[in-house]
Amino acid sequence: MATIDVYDIRKTKVSEMEINDSVFNADVKEYLIHEAVKIQLANRRAGTVAVKNRSAVSGGGKKPFRQKGTGQARQGCTRAPNYPGGGVAFGPRAKTYNLSMNKKARKAALRSALSLLFKESKMTVLNSFDLENISTKSFVGVLNGFAINKTLLVIDGENRTLELSARNVKEVKLLKPESLNIYDIMKYQSIIFTQDAVRKVEGALQS
Repeated sequence: MATIDVYDIRKTKVSEMEINDSVFNADVKEYLIHEAVKIQLANRRAGTVAVKNRSAVSGGGKKPFRQKGTGQARQGCTRAPNYPGGGVAFGPRAKTYNLSMNKKARKAALRSALSLLFKESKMTVLNSFDLENISTKSFVGVLNGFAINKTLLVIDGENRTLELSARNVKEVKLLKPESLNIYDIMKYQSIIFTQDAVRKVEGALQS
C-alpha cells in the first residue's frame, strides 16, 4: 500500500497513514474521467426552455377573411407564425439531456481522478480540521500555511465551525465523503481530506 503524510492544521507532520492502492494509486483512465464529467454536466441541464406553437396560442379560431376574392393569400387563422401574436414555428421544445453511467464505471472514474491528484502530490491529509471558533481569517490562514488557494475540502461528520468559516471563501468547497463527485475533483484540482474522510471514501470506492 502507498503511504501519505498526515498533518495537523499548523502543517506539522503528526504521522503517516497507508491508503488503499485501488482507490488512490490506481491506473488513471482519462477516458472514464472525461465521460463522467460530461455526463454530470449534461444531467445538470434543465431542458425546460419552450415556446408556444400555433396550436398552443389562444384565440384565432375565426378565419380572418373569406377564402377568395380579396387578392390576398388565403389564411385560416390569425395565430399562424406570420401574424403578430401568432405561434412560433420550429421553436425550442422541452427535452431531457439526462445521460447515465453504470456504477462500476462511475466508481472507476472517481478512483482515477483521486489517483491523479495523489500522483501529482495535490492531495493533503489532516488528522482533523478543528478551529477554535468561527473565523474565516483562521481558515484562510490554514490554507495559506499549506500554500493552497483553490481546493476541495472533504470532511466526515458535522463540523459547523468549519462550515461557517469556509463558506465565504472563494474557490474553496466543503463536501462530505458521500457527496464527492468527479466534476468538483477535476474543477478544484487539489483536495484536502481528514483521516476519517479518507477511510470512508476507501470503503465506498475500493474495488
